[in-house]
Amino acid sequence: MANDPKQNSRVDEPTGTEFVGHEWDGIEELNTPLPRWWLWTFYLTIAWGLVYVVLYPAWPMIERGTEGVLGWTSRGQLAEEMAAADIARQSVREQIAATDITQLPANAELMQQAIAGGAAAFKVNCVQCHGAGAAGFEDYGYPNLNDDDWLWGGDIAAIEYTLVHGIRWEGSDQTRFSLMPGFEGIFSDAEIDAVANHVLSFTGKGQSSPRGAELYANNCLACHGPAGGGDRIQGAPALNDAIWLRGGELAEIRAQIKAPRHGVMPGWADRLDPVTIKMLAAYVYSRGGGETLEVPTGSEETAEEALATLAEAEGNGQL
Repeated sequence: MANDPKQNSRVDEPTGTEFVGHEWDGIEELNTPLPRWWLWTFYLTIAWGLVYVVLYPAWPMIERGTEGVLGWTSRGQLAEEMAAADIARQSVREQIAATDITQLPANAELMQQAIAGGAAAFKVNCVQCHGAGAAGFEDYGYPNLNDDDWLWGGDIAAIEYTLVHGIRWEGSDQTRFSLMPGFEGIFSDAEIDAVANHVLSFTGKGQSSPRGAELYANNCLACHGPAGGGDRIQGAPALNDAIWLRGGELAEIRAQIKAPRHGVMPGWADRLDPVTIKMLAAYVYSRGGGETLEVPTGSEETAEEALATLAEAEGNGQL
C-alpha cells in the first residue's frame, strides 16, 4: 500500500530503531521501546494496587468507605498502640498511686516518671491559660508557675490540693477562695493614689505618705501584712517583690484597688484521675519554684497536745 507507514518508515542505522516520523528543527524522535524491567515494574504496581484495594480500605462510598477483607483501620491501629502504651505505663501509674504525694519527691526515679507524665497532661489541659512554658499571661491574670511566688503555697501537697479543688471554683465546696474588696466609691482618687504609691514603696518604686500608710494599715494590712508579705492562708499575694499577677505599674495597681479582678481555676477532680493529678502536681513542682514540705518532727508538740495544754491552762486560771 502506498500509504503504509511500514513502507515509508526509516531506520536509524546506528541503533537499528525506526523513526516515528516527527521532526523538530532537524531533530527526529526514535520509536525506542520501553525497557522490559520498567514494563514489568509497571505491571507489578498495577497488581499490587489491585491486591491493596481488596485487602485494605480504599474506595469512598456514600456513607463509609470499603473496609477491606483484613478489616484494618488506622484508627484501630492507633487504639491498639495506645492500649499497649497504657499497659506499659500501668506499673508506673500503680507505683505513683501507692506513693503518698508528700513522699514522691524522695523517690527520684518515680518522680521523674511522674514529671514526664505530668508534662504530657499539662500540654493537653493547662497550656491554654499558663502557656506552653508555664510562664502564664499577666494580661489575663494567669500566674507564672516557674517562679517561687505562690498564693496558696508551693509545696507539692499544696499544689495537688489546688489542682483537685481549683480556685474560686463553684464545682468544689473545698475550693481555695479569696476575695479582695473594691475600694472605688470608698476611697477618693487621691486616697487610691496614696495607697498605690505606698504599695509600690515596698519595692522601692513608689513614695509612701502618711495618709497612704494609714489607709493601708486600716484596710490592707490584715491580709497583705505590715510589710506587704502577703498571707498564704488567705491567698493574699505578696506586694513586696517584683512579681505581679496583674501588672506592677502605678496605673495597674490603682485599677486593682478600685475594681479587683479575680481569676478562676477549675478543679480537676471530676476531669482527671488521681494519678494524673499527682503527675501534674509533680510537673508544676519541678518547674523551679517548688518548695520543701514542712513536716513536723516527733519532738514538736502535736495539735492534740497543744489543745490539752491550752485546756489545762484555762482550768488553772492561767488564761
